[in-house]
Amino acid sequence: MHGDPGGCGRPGFCCIDGARSGLDHPHMATLKTHFEAMARYNAWANQRLYAAVEALPEEDYRRPCGAFFGSVEGTLNHLLVTDRIWLRRLAGQGDTGYALDTLLFTDFTALRQARIEEDAGIVAFVLGLSDAALATRVAYRRVSTPEPQLQRVDAGLAHWFNHQTHHRGQVHTLLTQLTGQAPALDLLVYQRQHGD
Repeated sequence: MHGDPGGCGRPGFCCIDGARSGLDHPHMATLKTHFEAMARYNAWANQRLYAAVEALPEEDYRRPCGAFFGSVEGTLNHLLVTDRIWLRRLAGQGDTGYALDTLLFTDFTALRQARIEEDAGIVAFVLGLSDAALATRVAYRRVSTPEPQLQRVDAGLAHWFNHQTHHRGQVHTLLTQLTGQAPALDLLVYQRQHGD
C-alpha cells in the first residue's frame, strides 16, 4: 500500500505537498488537457519512430513481417489512413473513402512529411475543442462495416489515441526484430521530458 507523504488521510493514495489526491489535485488534468497532452505525445512518439525507421534499408522497410498490415511501410500508412479517418469523423467532415490498408505513400520521405502535417493538424484540432464539444456525439459509418455509428467525441479521442499506440507498438516490435533496437516511446518518457 502506498504511503501518505502529504497527509491527505486517504490510505493507499500518495499526495504531494499536502494536496489531496483526486480531481482537486493541482496536477490532475481535466479530460481536455489530458487529450491535449495525448495529441502532443502522439506527435512526439511519431517523430521518434520515424527517425528510427528512416535508418532501415528499403527492403526491410517494405518486408512482410507478419504484422496485421504486413510491413513497417504498411503499418505506418495504416496509421496515417486511420488518423485521417478519425480526424474527419470527429470534426464532422464525413468519410475519406480510404480502405484501412490503403498505401497513401510508397515514398518514405513523402509519408514522413504527411505524418508531420497530420500530427500538427491533430494537435490543432484537439486544442480547438471546448470541454462541451468533448461530450457531443458524431455520426459515422465504419470503414469495415456499413452500419451507422454514434460516438461521443471524448470516447472517439480515447479510442483514436489508443489505436495509435497499438500500431506504433507493432512498428516498434518490427524495428526490434529487424535491427535489434527501437526508440523508447513510453508516455512516461515524454512526460518527464515535457512536463505534460
